[in-house]
Order: sequence, then C-alpha cells, then structure tokens
Amino acid sequence: MYEIIYNLHSFFAYIVLIVLVIAVINAIIGFTGNKMFTLEKDFRISLFALILAHIQLLIGIILYFVSPKGFNAISEFGMGGLTSAARLLAVEHPFINIIALVFITIGWSRHKKIMEAKRKFKTIAIFYGIGLVLILSRLPWGQWFA
Repeated sequence: MYEIIYNLHSFFAYIVLIVLVIAVINAIIGFTGNKMFTLEKDFRISLFALILAHIQLLIGIILYFVSPKGFNAISEFGMGGLTSAARLLAVEHPFINIIALVFITIGWSRHKKIMEAKRKFKTIAIFYGIGLVLILSRLPWGQWFA
C-alpha cells in the first residue's frame, strides 16, 4: 500500500505543479494585460489548481502516516535524531506545503469577493504565487532527479 500511495503522490505532484504554474501565469497575464476575468477560462483554471492541490494534500497526509519517512521516522528517531534529508521529508515538506495550501485557499476565497477583474487576477497571482514558491522550496528535489 505504501508504494502505491508514494507513486501516486509523486506522479500527481507533476500535474499539480504544472496546473499551479499555469494558474499563476494566467493570473499574471490577466493582470498585466487588463483582461476580463472569465468563468469559462480564468475561474476554472484557478479552481482546478485549488482542487488538485487539495487532493495532493490529502494523498500526502495519508502518505505521511503510512510512510517510514514521515511520522514513523519522528517516532523512531525523535526530532533531534533526524538527518537533514529525513527532517525535510518528515517535518519541513509537510509543514511548508500545508502553509502553501493555506495561501492558495486564501487567494481563492479572496478573489471570489472581488468584482474588479484586475484585482481578481492580482489576488490569484499573489496568493497562488506564494503557494507555488513555498511548494517548490520544500520539494525533495534529490528524490525527483535521482
């Protein structure tokens, strides 16, 4: 079961990152180009990014508790006994990604209350962009390219 969840979490991460990048770029283009915020395109891109990021979080939470590198590593070695690589997987990656999801969710919630298209794009670009940067900062890059 661990292998299935691990592979799903790893594969799904690529999809989530691609869609988040698309959402941020779309918001930046909409903001700088003074475009209209449309339900058919802009709303759906940002909603799709939000949904996929939350699904990835749920998969990650399940993985955290079934993986020997997550909660089990903290239980076995304690916080002081973790190497930097183990600390990244057991503490930093989950914690920072939850914070990133909070930023993305705040951006989604705020943009719905705004009527002006330029401000909608700006809100999505800022909050989704912060979330994307946080996610990219705590990815286990060594495992992705090893």
